[in-house]
Formats: sequence, structure tokens, C-alpha cells
Amino acid sequence: MRQLEVCCGGYADAIRAWKAGAKRIELCSSLFLGGITPSVGALTLIKKKTDLEVICIVRPRGAGFIYDDLEFEQMMHAAQCLLEAGADGISFGFLDEDFSLDNTRIQQMTILIHSYGKEAIFHRAFDVLRNPLHNAKLLISHGVDGILTSGCFPTAQEGISIIKEMQEQYGDKIKITAAAGVNVRNAEEILKKTGVPAIHSTCKSWKGDPTTSSSQMSFAYTRNDAYEYVDEHKVKALLKIVENCDNE
Repeated sequence: MRQLEVCCGGYADAIRAWKAGAKRIELCSSLFLGGITPSVGALTLIKKKTDLEVICIVRPRGAGFIYDDLEFEQMMHAAQCLLEAGADGISFGFLDEDFSLDNTRIQQMTILIHSYGKEAIFHRAFDVLRNPLHNAKLLISHGVDGILTSGCFPTAQEGISIIKEMQEQYGDKIKITAAAGVNVRNAEEILKKTGVPAIHSTCKSWKGDPTTSSSQMSFAYTRNDAYEYVDEHKVKALLKIVENCDNE
């Protein structure tokens, strides 16, 4: 059965996704940075109030995926705290300066996650790697359970051919989830052409907050003093597309 994973920026987003019918989410904070580690408080509320499967990203900052020893220590501790609090899996990524996988740290994180019997997901750090098929094979050898990818292109629609090849070669060994720019206009095409079992989407709309800017100050990170939120209508529409593809 195919699946929609909704990327949520916090507790409120998760509740909206759940009410719309979602079964699985990736929980982050600061989506405008590409998603960083969420709070344990948000996770515990979600697990208390819903039956959602919750994958938590562990990422200490924005930008890239090369981490020093202090950042790595923080990531391992954060992963353990989230797993203790009920996370169903952790999404993470570790790279080296030459755009290759940081194999040692990937193994350490995967071992930690599996010690709790949960899913180890390599997130879209994968999409800056130079040889996706080779690196998918490496992640399988490390025991990673899933890859979140746009096929090393800005959007999953642009990366359809690579995602399709990954699915055909390794889909029986690792779960490939198509992500980036997935919406109601392209979800059916992505699912049918790639054959992947899951898609990942923010399902986002924008809402204004009038206190974002004043005549003296601005805390805006968009042009319209707005912030993103999970739109229930978009979740429902994508779920219907996923269901229809399953039934064909």
C-alpha cells in the first residue's frame, strides 16, 4: 500500500495532518531552514493525542551536512531523547567534504536507532551526493531502512528517472520515498513513473501574523509577514491521489 508522509513543523501541523487522514509524518522545526530537530515536547503531545507514526529529523542547524564533534554529540543525544519519547524513527544525514557519505557516523546513528527497534531514514542530504545508485547501495550495507530523495534534482518531478532507477534496483532492499515539490499537480505522475511506495510533502499554505513586522522592526522570513502551516485540504487531496494510484 502506498503512503503519504506529511512534513510537519510542530504539534499544530501534526494535528492538522492527522485530522485530514494522514498516518505518517516527519516532524521537524524551522522548516524555512529545511527542517531541524523538533522539540521532545511536540513529539510527546503528538504521540499522546494521535496514533500517527512519527519520524523525527535530527539536524542541529541549517546549511549542509558536515558536522563537528560537538554537533555530532548533540545529534546522537537528541536522537536518543526522541526515541525514548516515542519517535517511530529518525531521519538524519552525515556527509564528508568530498560529497561522500560519512560512513562511520551513519553506522553509529543507525545502530542507535535500531537498538530501539525503530526506522533509520537517510534524509535529503542524499540529494547532494554525486552517485545516487552507488550511495543507495552503501546505505543498504549500513542497514539504513529508507531514503528520502528528489533524485538529486531540485524537485522529485525533475528527478523521476533517477528515483525510478533507484526503486527498480534497490526498492526491495530499502524504502525509497520521493520528496521535494510533491503536490496535487504532480503526485500521480511521480508515483506511477517511479513506482515508489511513498511520497513526502509539506502540504503547506501560508498564514499572516500581523505582529511579524512593525514600523521599526521585522522578524519576517518571507515577503508577506507569513509563516507556513500544513493545509488539511492539501493533505486530503494528496491522500486521495495516493489511494487512487493504489486502486488502479
